[in-house]
Amino acid sequence: MPTESLVGKTALVTAGAHRLGRTIALALANAGADVAVSWRTAQADAEQTAIDIAALGPRALAIQCDVRSEPSVRAAVTQVISAFGRLDILVNNAAVFASAALESLALDQWDAVFETNTRGPFLVAREALPHLRASHGRIVNIGSLGGFHAWAGHAHYCASKAALHMLTQAMAKAFAPEVSVNCIAPGWIQFDDLPDLPGLPATQARPASDRRQAARFAAKTPMGRNGNADDVAQAVLFFATGPHFVTGQVLAVDGGLGLS
Repeated sequence: MPTESLVGKTALVTAGAHRLGRTIALALANAGADVAVSWRTAQADAEQTAIDIAALGPRALAIQCDVRSEPSVRAAVTQVISAFGRLDILVNNAAVFASAALESLALDQWDAVFETNTRGPFLVAREALPHLRASHGRIVNIGSLGGFHAWAGHAHYCASKAALHMLTQAMAKAFAPEVSVNCIAPGWIQFDDLPDLPGLPATQARPASDRRQAARFAAKTPMGRNGNADDVAQAVLFFATGPHFVTGQVLAVDGGLGLS
């Protein structure tokens, strides 16, 4: 049964079909919110997540949205308002992770990461803003530990997440006082006994070699384990239900990994 702290509220979670997005969506629904989850290619997963949300009691909606496309984002936000009549919480979760040697990084590789990880949250937030202002709502962006620390093989990803962290702070100033805007920066997040890449809800299983890498990261983490999706979802709930006065913050959810 929902805990009901968000009863009467509506949330939109981008890329809410599976993994981290799904966990966040279910946590918001368990707190009583009606939840829309967006999908770009994972329609069946998104529809199943909507079914599971509805089973908790709140209303649910699965909508197609390509966060890189202005018309697609505009249409998605319109669908949410048409279905629920309001929008209180936006979780910008859609992201891509990519690896490449910086010295050979192609322009299209660079652009592909930035158009999802940085332009996407900007577009969705901009389209949602009038509705969030009306409800004195909240935006929670999903950044990454890579936005704080440079990873040589992931320069475009790190730069895109660092840009999202700064965009969070700019939004917090620009959208105040009606809307609070914060960001969560996950470290290594593990799913179904297989590690995900740092800070991103990947859609494919990792090879067995990554199990060993996950164990190495857990050993480096002061809390003695890798993170899980619920750790991130609970941080989202804090920003969704906590003091509206808290804004412009980038919260590392990494078990202290960033301290090493």
